[in-house]
Amino acid sequence: MKKILSVSLIAVAASFGAATSALAETKIPFALDWKFEGPSAAYFAAVDNGHFGAVGLDVEISAGSGSLDAIPKVATGAYPIGFADINSLIKFKDQNPDAPVIAAMMVYDKPAFAVIGRKSQGISGPGDLEGSVLGAPPPDGAWAQFPAFATANGIDIGAITVEPVGFPTREPMLAEGKVDSITGFSFSSYLNLVRLGVPEDDITTILMADYGLALYGNAIIVNTDFASENAGLVTDFLGAVAAGWNDVIADPEMGAMAVAKRNPASDVALETRRLQLAIDGNVVTDYTMANGMGGIDGDRMAKALMQIAETYDFQNEADASLYFTDAYLPAAEARMLK
Repeated sequence: MKKILSVSLIAVAASFGAATSALAETKIPFALDWKFEGPSAAYFAAVDNGHFGAVGLDVEISAGSGSLDAIPKVATGAYPIGFADINSLIKFKDQNPDAPVIAAMMVYDKPAFAVIGRKSQGISGPGDLEGSVLGAPPPDGAWAQFPAFATANGIDIGAITVEPVGFPTREPMLAEGKVDSITGFSFSSYLNLVRLGVPEDDITTILMADYGLALYGNAIIVNTDFASENAGLVTDFLGAVAAGWNDVIADPEMGAMAVAKRNPASDVALETRRLQLAIDGNVVTDYTMANGMGGIDGDRMAKALMQIAETYDFQNEADASLYFTDAYLPAAEARMLK
């Protein structure tokens, strides 16, 4: 991968339409990792409920096509701020050390990487995977973390029959009993199985973060050239994001309706459930309840980097400060979850 060249601050300012007079004129494009679904509701709530507007930001939210999608957009300066998987960012920064991009606010304190199985096919926990058939799309983010998860749980991968599957066929194969479990994102694969008619009490969701995986999940990422010149703006943006998350935590259906305003084809009830799963499994944790959302624990990140190194050969010395900064986070009280 070619190294990403820093974008000049002049070009960044022009591209982002930086305000020259009033704060209300500050337009900020924001790149999501995926399409408009329940877990993106907090950002739309921050728009609709006036949190961005209160700090003079006019935020335009764009859909993405995967966990890697927002990283080059932000690194090249096409967007000042985005939402992406920090583990993908770590690898990107290792391969492009001069790329002006860094994570500035952790959102998924627990990543959504999971193994989803069926109890009727013998899968109730990690110890049941040996001797079973696991369906895994080769490019899947959860599959990429499976070796570290297996090591943490003493699982012999050689004792598992791994069936390469496509993303569109992953859940149907599990629903039809052609595999015993699959890798995927907890809040997506679970609901996809429900829609296919699998009884909910037959579904086992093994969230890797609950079984020894120290990795973090998705985070707000920023272009560092832009952020260094607009530190206060970035802090205000992150504060509005925290307020948006508190809004949808208090009223997930409102959040799903905010998504439906932008994606009329969405099912409000389904997206309400998807959002609630993300809230319960990934955002609201013991750590974020005690410390507020957005920050990281240094010891845990050090362990996470070691786990990434189990399946990825770092070209440069792994250094958490290259991938995450708390320099732009609002004060803790502005990030507390209610």
